[in-house]
Amino acid sequence: MEPRKLIANGAKTVLPLVLGGTILYWMYRGFDFQSVSHVLWHEMDWRWMLLSFPFGILAQAFRGWRWQLALEPLGEKPRAAVSVHAVFLSYASSLVVPRIGEFTRCGVLKRWDGVSFGKALGTVVTERVIDTLLVLMITSLTLLLEMSTFGTFFEKTGTSMDNILSRFSPTGYLVTAICGAAALMLLHYLLRRLSIYNKVKATVSGIWQGVISLKDVKRLPLFLALTLGIWLSYFLHYYLTFFCFGFTAGLGLGCALVTFIVGSIAVIVPTPNGAGPWHFAVKTMLILYGVQEAQALYFVLIVHTIQTLLVIALGVWAWISLNYTKRIIPKTTDKL
Repeated sequence: MEPRKLIANGAKTVLPLVLGGTILYWMYRGFDFQSVSHVLWHEMDWRWMLLSFPFGILAQAFRGWRWQLALEPLGEKPRAAVSVHAVFLSYASSLVVPRIGEFTRCGVLKRWDGVSFGKALGTVVTERVIDTLLVLMITSLTLLLEMSTFGTFFEKTGTSMDNILSRFSPTGYLVTAICGAAALMLLHYLLRRLSIYNKVKATVSGIWQGVISLKDVKRLPLFLALTLGIWLSYFLHYYLTFFCFGFTAGLGLGCALVTFIVGSIAVIVPTPNGAGPWHFAVKTMLILYGVQEAQALYFVLIVHTIQTLLVIALGVWAWISLNYTKRIIPKTTDKL
């Protein structure tokens, strides 16, 4: 491998880790980590955390089943188990190199079920468009529903937007600017990756077929139901963790929706599982709803860490299962 490419690949791995680590260091500098153990074993209700796990698993499983439906109109018929395991593995691999999961899961389907890499990548693009539109709809609805809550909060506390902004330290502004710049860099990186694939005619054709495949989905109601199921499961996976702690249990559905949306937007920044930007965004919104800063720090640290461990466990399970899964080699396959 050329030194230039080696450096570029290394940077793609190291820089996201540095970005996420820097934000976490800034947030938790001076934090008493020994007290986390007390919260975990004496103040946290683990029943709610365990209850949230099935929804975290279902969100990824629904995504695998939906992906299978999207590929059907293209003449590709991956096995349901392989599709789900590919998604499990994609989330786990993205913890090492952010956003690599989209390519990883396409590679898994090609290797185990002989699915066209280009077509699979095209359906992934379609998924991202659909999910983005749905998140925008949920965001708009949440803002409308919670507008009165924000107004009441400002009225009762005498807080103005100027006062909120004045509470941001120069470092806080810097972190926000870094997150925004990182998101723009991610967009530029994805566009460049697509331009590389555009050099390969067969792959471009496959991507385009995948993008327009939605109109030919045979079981469209099921496809839409799975899409709603994905995001409902994501939300319940997050919302149920509110009841693990006394300081968040009474915040209500509105607060959960707002922090869920803000967190979902924050993970666009390319760090492993959104580590850093997610913590910063959710913590900030919890404080707005009256949670003490120390308690908000406990919440984001514990919830994110445990949910990340679940992602790792699912990835390991998928890797083991795939190694015991027979590969199906079709008569003809596309070449990259």
